[in-house]
Parts: sequence; C-alpha cells; structure tokens
Amino acid sequence: MDNPQAAPTTIDEYIAAFPDDVQERLQAMRQTIHAAAPEAVEIISYGVPSFHLKGNLVQFGAAKKHIGFYPKPSAIEAFKERLAPYKHAEGSVQFPFDQPLPLDLVTDMTKFRVEQQALKK
Repeated sequence: MDNPQAAPTTIDEYIAAFPDDVQERLQAMRQTIHAAAPEAVEIISYGVPSFHLKGNLVQFGAAKKHIGFYPKPSAIEAFKERLAPYKHAEGSVQFPFDQPLPLDLVTDMTKFRVEQQALKK
C-alpha cells in the first residue's frame, strides 16, 4: 500500500501488508474459505478479510503470533472438541504461526456456517 496508514479496502491489499510467510498463511485461509463457500462475497469488514453470505459468514486476520479465525460463537461451540488444541473464545480461534494451519477444520467450520446462513430468511 502506498500509504501505510491507509486501511485496506480489499483482501488483496490486506494480505499484501504482511511479510511473505504470513501472506502465504492468509492466502491459504482465503482459498480454503472460498472453496468451502464459493457463493460468499469477499469484503473488508472491521478492518479484516470477511466473507458475507446473507450477512457475516466468517472473518480471518493476522496478529503478531497467530492467524485469527472468526466463525461466530455457534461454530466455536459446534467444533469445541476439534478446537481443544487451540486458544479460542466465544467467537474466535487462534492458529499459531509455529503450527500448520488446520485447513480441514477451517473448511468444516466454514461449511457449517454456510448451512446456518442458508436457514436465514
């Protein structure tokens, strides 16, 4: 980005602001979510990459030592056993940089959210 103070307006801009190794992880998250929710629209919301499908589907972003994934509290609850190895809270989970990304888990959680959103009127 030309102005480092400018907030990203696209997911490409968001990802480009990080070092190469973090960019690879962010791209992997993006591709995994897109494959699990091909109809979802990519936007930046609350300063992070977001996928919308009848409203907010999932979000993700980079922090100092992890990739954050924000699939809503219902998905965290539904997948709590598989999330046990990761630090997580009501609507978020942290995937540390020193561990491989659990892309199968991201896929399953995203598909779960797609099913939830499909029930919305």
